[in-house]
Amino acid sequence: MVKIRLTRIGRKKAPYYRLVVADARRKRDGKFIEIIGRYQPLNKDEEQQVVCDADRAVYWLHSGAQPTETARALLRRKGILKRFHEEKVEAKKKAKAAAS
Repeated sequence: MVKIRLTRIGRKKAPYYRLVVADARRKRDGKFIEIIGRYQPLNKDEEQQVVCDADRAVYWLHSGAQPTETARALLRRKGILKRFHEEKVEAKKKAKAAAS
């Protein structure tokens, strides 16, 4: 199973995380498929705290990647999960219209 999760790369007492797509069987900081963003919890600027490539995140969600709880919260904060849901509903409407 493919997961969207965080890997820690910051130094001691200064956490810095990458938002990555990785196989669920891999170690937390092990091999990953793709980096789709970053999370800096100590950054005071809310806009720069979470930076994510929305197109790639939505692509991986459509491909079946499951975000962890923390990654899901970050994606929700950036509006990516809402976009994914809207695209999914739109595709379902088109399929239904084409079938009838």
